[in-house]
Amino acid sequence: MSARNRELLALIPASLLLTAGFAAVFVQREDVLSNVSLTYGAIFLGLCLAAHLVIRFTLPDADPYLFPLAATLACFGLVMIYRIDETLAREQAQWFVVGLVLFAATIVAVRDISVLERYRYVIATASIALLLLPRLPGIGQQVNGAYLGVKLGPIAFQPAEFAKIGIVVFLASYLRDTRQLLVTAGRRIGPVVLPPLKHLGPLLVVWGLAMLLLVFIRDLGSSLMFFGAFLALMYVATNRLSFVAIGLGLFALGGWFFANTVGHVQSRIDSWRDPFDPELYDRIGGSYQIAQSLFAQADGGLFGQGFGQSILQIPGTDSQLLPAAHTDLIYAVIVNELGLVGAVGVLVVYLLFVERAMKTSIIASDSFSKLLAAGLGAVFALQVFVIVGGVTKVIPLTGVTLPFISYGGSSILANFVLLALLLAVSDKARRVL
Repeated sequence: MSARNRELLALIPASLLLTAGFAAVFVQREDVLSNVSLTYGAIFLGLCLAAHLVIRFTLPDADPYLFPLAATLACFGLVMIYRIDETLAREQAQWFVVGLVLFAATIVAVRDISVLERYRYVIATASIALLLLPRLPGIGQQVNGAYLGVKLGPIAFQPAEFAKIGIVVFLASYLRDTRQLLVTAGRRIGPVVLPPLKHLGPLLVVWGLAMLLLVFIRDLGSSLMFFGAFLALMYVATNRLSFVAIGLGLFALGGWFFANTVGHVQSRIDSWRDPFDPELYDRIGGSYQIAQSLFAQADGGLFGQGFGQSILQIPGTDSQLLPAAHTDLIYAVIVNELGLVGAVGVLVVYLLFVERAMKTSIIASDSFSKLLAAGLGAVFALQVFVIVGGVTKVIPLTGVTLPFISYGGSSILANFVLLALLLAVSDKARRVL
């Protein structure tokens, strides 16, 4: 069976999952099995088929599983958001359609992935400018204490979602040119190989950028994502753990310094270390969010409370029992309703997506494609780790969204662009095999 036919068949289970999910919501709310769920499933399948046709005619040799895996996550997200808030679910469905259009446009515009190399400095400059936009007076907006949003008239978006892709493109292009120098021109000190200072510059620049994000726009999640993706690319490019060790040391040093000198960073750390501290536990700060998230997940147990059974508001009031359930804490809702089994199922889909991205990196024939696929897979994996780690109290809670599942137009659009680039790389790689 051809790759495209496998992709086509894999889209059917995703549509059936969406149909079953909406049917479960209708049964839970009205105790009636409505045929509207079949309509939603058919519309979703039709939209996915349209995107599939674009892939079939433009990237015939692309990986057959990446798009169905993304579709599975997206349909699961639509059902969960609908269960939380119907209005938000309709908005998310609109962004899903726009995301598919942007996905198709990216594929058509960047069929030859090497064209991105020629504009790497333009892409890097634009990405840094996007990161700083939320701090500009008049258009910048605070989102949960971090400067993440930009509002231009009726349009509001989070530029960091798109900047992460641009940064990965630049780093993949830069490391393609300097990887040999980083490997061969280093100085060995005991078991550690240190690169020349002039080539260590990018590491210091990206570290400085991560620290700037930490302080200037108060975005802990993006700091971890950008720097983590850079270290992953450094390792793929050089196969030297010493670079990763140096990078982790620099990040830990910077994080420790700012955690003890910058107020809002210290408050995040305090809330993470002891979310049940009476002095920190309030209904606005992150401590309350973390505590409620842990309660919700513990209440879910192994198999969950049942779909639609999670209590998101205090009965008889408008107060949220689980704040930001549609964005930051949607993973906690999943665990509460579907239990550990359902949550592991979601994480397995994410792992499969990352595995396909890394396989694309392995089979890619040129260094830029190899590094780009690895970088995109790493930033996607880190995004999942940052939000799941924050919700489960492994790391401090941040405002990063769960890809394709959490509510957010900027997130779903950026991740569809990421998916399109991965498919373009895989088509080129598999065509050579």
